[in-house]
Amino acid sequence: MKTTFGRALCAMVTPFTASYELDLPAAQELAAHLVDSGCDGLVLNGTTGESPTTSDEEKTALVRAVVEAVGDRAAVVAGVGSASTAHTVELARAAERAGAHGLLVVTPYYSRPPQDAVEAHFRTVADATALPVMLYDIPGRTGTRIEVDTMLRLAEHERVVAVKDCAYDLLGSTKVIGRTSLAYYSGCEELNLPLYAVGGAGYVSTVANVAPGLLRAVLDAYDAGAPAEAARLNQLVLPLVELMMASGLPGTVTAKSLLNLPVRAPLLPASPGEAARLGVARGAVLAGAGYVRSSPRP
Repeated sequence: MKTTFGRALCAMVTPFTASYELDLPAAQELAAHLVDSGCDGLVLNGTTGESPTTSDEEKTALVRAVVEAVGDRAAVVAGVGSASTAHTVELARAAERAGAHGLLVVTPYYSRPPQDAVEAHFRTVADATALPVMLYDIPGRTGTRIEVDTMLRLAEHERVVAVKDCAYDLLGSTKVIGRTSLAYYSGCEELNLPLYAVGGAGYVSTVANVAPGLLRAVLDAYDAGAPAEAARLNQLVLPLVELMMASGLPGTVTAKSLLNLPVRAPLLPASPGEAARLGVARGAVLAGAGYVRSSPRP
């Protein structure tokens, strides 16, 4: 594989104050906690980080603060995707100046460009800085897939090194893994172990905000030659994954509910009942795995 960002990456939430301002001290506290708990990398300013409702200035400030908090103990990957190539380039250069170690670049959304335009977009962004690029393939949100042939061509670019895979196409992903040196990261927790087993590099996870050690333990067990234990731990975490990522609430909302952090509109916080169910599920999962509570906040 080309240079990767580690195995266990967290798609980190962006902490806000009670008045919905960016909370940089809380972000630094959470970032340090996640790295201490087993995260090799932190992906900032993605969907989980509420990038649609944070300003360019806030995105840059967050990257700078988190890099300061974790230093060289973890890779800091900055989400810079937008619907505009020019704006994405601006965000990429700002992230580079702020100290990011890599870039997460999503397919341009809403306009649904054809594949030659998708490829041109990614090449333009990859050429704009010296940072390694992780492509983000999530057609369910963008409306456009990065097709296998496009991925194969992009893999030839020296700075395109990784993929966050939310395409739900294990066959297509396996083809690319077998024919390139791209580091493939699962962006869907239920596919963390299956993708890893066919040559994936790890995961970029929202659930890692609240259960970083357990998610990493699945990969650790597999690497230790204990696939049955990896499968057991994977099964153990699935109820929490399902409740956080497939219950009808956005992952940002569920993660922030468990961390007692506010969300910005148009998102709304979890209801008291939803928050209670999330707390019970998380406690049961961590207790079943033999983990103590894993959160820097009450």
